[in-house]
Amino acid sequence: MRWAAAIQELERGLLQRDVAARALLLAALAGEHVLLLGPPGTAKSELARRLQRLLPGAHYFERLLTRFTVPEELFGPLSLRALEDDRYERLTEGYLPSAEVAFLDEVFKANSAILNTLLGLLHERQFDNGSQRQPVPLVCLVGASNEQPQDDSLLAFYDRFLLRVPVQPVDDAHFTALLLADTSAASDTPANALIDPVVVQALRESAPHVPLGEAALALLLQARQHASQTAQTVSDRRWRQLVALLQLQAASRGAVEVSPWDLWLLPYALAADPAQGPGWTALFLHRVAHTAPVPIDGLERAVMAFESQLDTERRAPPDAQDDSAGKLALARAITRPGEESEMLRITSERAQRRYSPVHIEARVAQCDQLLERLVALHGEWLAVAHAVLAKARSHDWLPPSWLLQIEAAHAERCGQLAGLCAQHQSTRNGFAALPVDEALTELPAPVQWGSA
Repeated sequence: MRWAAAIQELERGLLQRDVAARALLLAALAGEHVLLLGPPGTAKSELARRLQRLLPGAHYFERLLTRFTVPEELFGPLSLRALEDDRYERLTEGYLPSAEVAFLDEVFKANSAILNTLLGLLHERQFDNGSQRQPVPLVCLVGASNEQPQDDSLLAFYDRFLLRVPVQPVDDAHFTALLLADTSAASDTPANALIDPVVVQALRESAPHVPLGEAALALLLQARQHASQTAQTVSDRRWRQLVALLQLQAASRGAVEVSPWDLWLLPYALAADPAQGPGWTALFLHRVAHTAPVPIDGLERAVMAFESQLDTERRAPPDAQDDSAGKLALARAITRPGEESEMLRITSERAQRRYSPVHIEARVAQCDQLLERLVALHGEWLAVAHAVLAKARSHDWLPPSWLLQIEAAHAERCGQLAGLCAQHQSTRNGFAALPVDEALTELPAPVQWGSA
């Protein structure tokens, strides 16, 4: 993958930041902006700084915003020389209007004067400096906040961030790795990780020509239905921006069309609230990665029905004319406590009901029918898992954490069915080992296990 080195550099030494790193790089390639939602100390600013280092010669700007932040802190001080000439202009060199990559922490705490200026700067890449409107070189603005804005007046600004990625502290499983992580200063950015502006420009020009595949389009229609059913509002502009980002992602990996696997970005582009993210994630995992639970209650009940029948037949007392029960009682009486005599073992085996050969054959044959269904279904699930994982592992942008979820879901499903196969095989073997009386000819009633 062309961008593997850049992703590796963004992730280097950071735990559980594979989604944020990929979202940030894709946004930069597309010229979009990213909002990182999470508590302080989760490497949000570090990711932005690393992105700037990937862009040769790019200027970086960073500020922590408060309700007391004034426009001069972001857009530059007023030019005294311009004021002498009755012009209201700012000296923007070294400030946000001159930066290619910017990081604004607590971005929603800025006052309305700053937010209104940011709106035009983010969307139109223009900055009104006095009487002139100047283009800005901004590639990607990375905003950070503890939570999404609650004030309706901020929704327009919030919507300017195409990707909104939750970033949480590392979980318990990675805590030890966090403590042992190498925190030494990084060396220079590897040359193969640097992003060539010429390549990016060519990518942006080719991306609009990558068509939406039929499967991807069908999934987007399902996503629209999901948004409607869950009362989530997604603007027409956001749908168009999402499609453009999907096209760029497909173009960046040399694909001839947008694939359903490219839509792993759904939760980060369409969820207005992090609480809505799991629903979008489930939509992708179930429809694309085929991780939706498959009901096998009927098969489980069938396996249990045969197991219960075997237990009943093993416990059944011998026929009335058989004196095995009396012999067993005698053997137990003459055996000392704590001892296991050979006579007791043999007598115990003989003190079981014996079954006709046709009885055992019928039970084994019925078990084989169910076992055949279980084995066939297990084979189908293994084939699905193999096909899904092959596609997932070959997708250049799918985060490793997503791949682990998909692998775990298919392993659990196939393992569950394999367990049922083994359990029923044991039951089948139990029927085959029942005591036989060649003189008997009775045929048993079939075990009732439904159509499962």
